Amino acid sequence: MFKGLQSIVYGGREVLPLIEGGKGVAVSNHASSGAWAAAGGIGTVSAVNADSYDPDGKIIPQVYHALTRRDRHEELIAYAIEGAVQQVKKAFEISNGRGAININVLWEMGGAQAVLHGVLERTRGMVAGVTCGAGMPYKLSEIAASYNVSYLPIVSSGRAFRALWKRAYSKAAEWLAGVVYEDPWLAGGHNGLSNAEDPRQPQDPYPRVKELRETMREGGVSDDVPIVMAGGVWFLREWNDWIDNPELGRIAFQFGTRPLLTQESPIPEAWKARLTQLDEGDILLHKFSPTGFYSSAVKNPFLLDLEARSERQIPFSTQAAGDHQYQLDVGVGNKRYWVTRNDLLRAREWYGRGFTDALKTPDNTLVFVTPDSTHVIRKDQADCMGCLSQCGFSSWADNEKNSTGRLADPRSFCIQKTLQDIAHGGDVDQNLMFAGHAAYRFKKDPFYSNGFVPTVKQLVDRIATGD
Repeated sequence: MFKGLQSIVYGGREVLPLIEGGKGVAVSNHASSGAWAAAGGIGTVSAVNADSYDPDGKIIPQVYHALTRRDRHEELIAYAIEGAVQQVKKAFEISNGRGAININVLWEMGGAQAVLHGVLERTRGMVAGVTCGAGMPYKLSEIAASYNVSYLPIVSSGRAFRALWKRAYSKAAEWLAGVVYEDPWLAGGHNGLSNAEDPRQPQDPYPRVKELRETMREGGVSDDVPIVMAGGVWFLREWNDWIDNPELGRIAFQFGTRPLLTQESPIPEAWKARLTQLDEGDILLHKFSPTGFYSSAVKNPFLLDLEARSERQIPFSTQAAGDHQYQLDVGVGNKRYWVTRNDLLRAREWYGRGFTDALKTPDNTLVFVTPDSTHVIRKDQADCMGCLSQCGFSSWADNEKNSTGRLADPRSFCIQKTLQDIAHGGDVDQNLMFAGHAAYRFKKDPFYSNGFVPTVKQLVDRIATGD
């Protein structure tokens, strides 16, 4: 028997303990988040390069005109602030005074602090809280508190919260409205796997969340401050043991994947259709993202091509040494590299199959790609607009030199380009399609039978029943 949900007090009003997960680059927009709040929950506007609109209501393409990366980075920040402000205002109108509106930012996105200040300054009284992950957002509490806004850090362990609490959050404890536990093996998008954790060995979330609560208690955080379970949540009846559990304290639940398949969801129809076709295992936890984080996305030709690219990879030496006694004679022009005999034969085979360009990586390896791929990789690297605080793909960094100091990595990709493209109608096979690992359940859940696509209100009502 499902225990049912108790409302929580958030932003000065009672709301359902159901949070719409923020999905970056134009996916969690005003339509979905405003409707989620209107249904009584906490809607989340993505403040990651959100869309803005012209006077006719048409999306303004984010085109970059500046010649330097630094100047394009400033254009990006301006787009991000204007877009998020417009999205928040529209979402707030749609909510009609019900629920609450949060914004979501990635700490590792380019200009995160400038975007937060810019958006919160222009949306006073509309934004109830800020959720923020992808990195260690030490300054989140200070920025949110300065605008009388709550903050909800996204962490994947008690250890991460302890570091944030001791360094910064304890100084703005009254504005801590919740802690989002984002399970690194279940959630979609970027995941907080540490170097000590094995991506192939998922851990049960219960002990990790219990440890997080114990860490919060050590810091004096009340049990009424909810931990928000994010990642893998589908039927709430499956989490019955978590509700009203004294070991865990107050629990809320975040849904990132399920809101994708609603009438208000702005993602293209082809994306929605693909979600209903997924089988278990069709979501890949991978490390191709230029952020350096693991992330989870639909296993499609785009990701499979990145996998295959990294498999066409050999280490090299700049002089004959050890096993590297054979000079590479394909893909490198007049450059001199020494490889093992086995890798020389592999390289010749790839060359014969059309992968005729050998591109250097930061790890003293060469990856073999087609000339067309080389052209795309080089152009995307040159067009970088600094959408991350540091980018492995382009070697951009938001520092004085605007460089990570490392070679740009051809094994990765321009994340801004692909996420903008898929959100605005691009090919679902040739772009990154983030999703949580429970996405295969769309196909099995009778709620979606016969092609049914619910409104957000219908979805929230359904979730509240335990299904």
